[in-house]
Amino acid sequence: MLLHDTALIFGRYARQTLRSRFAMLFGVLMPLLHLLFFGPLLTELPLGARGTSWQVLVPGLLLQLGLFGAAFAGFTIIIEKNLGIVERMRVTPVSRLALLLGRVLRDAAVFVLQAVLLVLAALVMGLRAPLAGVLIGFAFVALLTLSLASLSYALALKVRTPQEFGPAVNALTMPSMLLSGLMLPMTLAPAWLDVLSHLMPFRYLVDAVRDAYVGSYATAHMLYGVLVALSLAALAVTVGTRVFRRAGA
Repeated sequence: MLLHDTALIFGRYARQTLRSRFAMLFGVLMPLLHLLFFGPLLTELPLGARGTSWQVLVPGLLLQLGLFGAAFAGFTIIIEKNLGIVERMRVTPVSRLALLLGRVLRDAAVFVLQAVLLVLAALVMGLRAPLAGVLIGFAFVALLTLSLASLSYALALKVRTPQEFGPAVNALTMPSMLLSGLMLPMTLAPAWLDVLSHLMPFRYLVDAVRDAYVGSYATAHMLYGVLVALSLAALAVTVGTRVFRRAGA
């Protein structure tokens, strides 16, 4: 029943997404602009990391895509609450976990597709990375989206208006991006900032993807990245499911 219910919810939201292709493509615009206008500035700079500047920048942009896109996913459920859609779902026998999984799996599929478009553009601009590394990067995007979208929906069920939701998400995502080294490796940062960045879970994800993009898979960064990504996903889905149940969604 869980698989059946999840497929039903996924299909419902996937059809909504397919009817709004412009919004799906627009979501990749900001990382693409960073790629086009920020990437060439790094080509001659010593970044203190293995690989080319593209192998440093593109993994960060992939996770930035998942970070900002998934973190704001909760806006849709606020709209649904105001339209009474959540209230109608509350009286159905569909599993509360399926109501969450169907949504976040749709989000993961969308952002992985956007990540594919971003990598294709990066390949044209000069990125060279092993296929296995690229696929690992997509897997991390999917796990990050699963985690942050779950937490975003949980937060959206707790607040009443978009005006409350937006600033709260911004207050969390901007420091996360800056302290995780998504744009530039934290090896360029002073020692105190590098130490502080290790408190951010996204730091371990981006280090793992950067290792994958240079063909290094059996590394400590990869191990820590996988453990953090899986743990964060499990925790986020658990929290999201509990909030859905208590909210009667």
